[in-house]
Amino acid sequence: MSDWISTFPGYEQVLTTAKKIFGKIVQTGPVPRHVGIIMDGNRRYARINKIEIKEGHSLGFDTMASVLELLYESGVECATVYAFSIENFKRSNAEVKWLMDLAKLKFEQINQHADLCEKYGVKIKVLGNKRYMPPDVARILRKTEELTKNNKRATLNVCFPYTSRDEMVNSIKRVVDESTKNHDLIIDESAIDRHLYTSDSPPLDLLIRTSGTYRLSDFLLWQCVSPDCSLVIVDQLWPAFRPWHMAKVLLNYSFNKYWFGHGNGYTTSNKGINLYQSSSVIDLNDGKSSSGYQRYADSEWPDEDESEEDGEILEDIEEEEEEEESSGNSSGIERERDDEVDTVTSSESDSNKKY
Repeated sequence: MSDWISTFPGYEQVLTTAKKIFGKIVQTGPVPRHVGIIMDGNRRYARINKIEIKEGHSLGFDTMASVLELLYESGVECATVYAFSIENFKRSNAEVKWLMDLAKLKFEQINQHADLCEKYGVKIKVLGNKRYMPPDVARILRKTEELTKNNKRATLNVCFPYTSRDEMVNSIKRVVDESTKNHDLIIDESAIDRHLYTSDSPPLDLLIRTSGTYRLSDFLLWQCVSPDCSLVIVDQLWPAFRPWHMAKVLLNYSFNKYWFGHGNGYTTSNKGINLYQSSSVIDLNDGKSSSGYQRYADSEWPDEDESEEDGEILEDIEEEEEEEESSGNSSGIERERDDEVDTVTSSESDSNKKY
């Protein structure tokens, strides 16, 4: 149906105007600052529609451009797209080569129209392990980053080639290198955050995956752990994902964020939660420390003076128990003696009765 409508004259102009109007409307409520997208379903779309796989990938790139335009019109500051996984190198050589050629073609077009990038104010950053890239592709992507580095309106992070595990390994290596130069460095979650590929981006607010598959495919695993990140799975294959599908996701996020405090529709507020502690109360909103041990160490572990007092109390309790046991034993012996006396007197009285 949507493909048929797109054949009408003026369709693109009407769609662009509609995106701008929608963007102004949605900005009246909460808008995610950082959106991540797993663009899944290009090959399945090609098989279902009986077209070549490379055509499915090409349609997926067109979808990305249309959806990103809506995101930026809606006030999203940063979008991170999963363009190529390191695991994709395991696919056939023909498909990998086509994907690399497609990347070269599209980014060369961006480089040729750098004035448009400057007009829209989008800065493009390539995230991933660039050692896996062919030299010609890496050269074109570096040029794209250089041409758009001064744009300030929004950021597009293109993960190519990327996996979250590789990102975390790279971050840990950098932290270790930094620790050898700075021996006072505290290695915690914030240290790893500083060396992630997305360190310059806002925290991830919304993660979208198309094709109805319920897995993250090694994408932004560290970033999406935050309780403020919402995960949305949509059934449409990526080439069939239209701007109005994204509009629906943004409206749903804004509604849930406004009424429930979370993009998924449930509250994460800590109001009304009281945790009883023997000596102190835990502040659940204390964000100074990044690790759980540091966050709760001062409130859960007793001081040395308190532990000594507890030890003295235990000793007093043990002494009292020993006294009770000894008194109980003495009273038992007295009871046995009284019973013996009673039996003797009773036997004497019985004998007197006989005589």
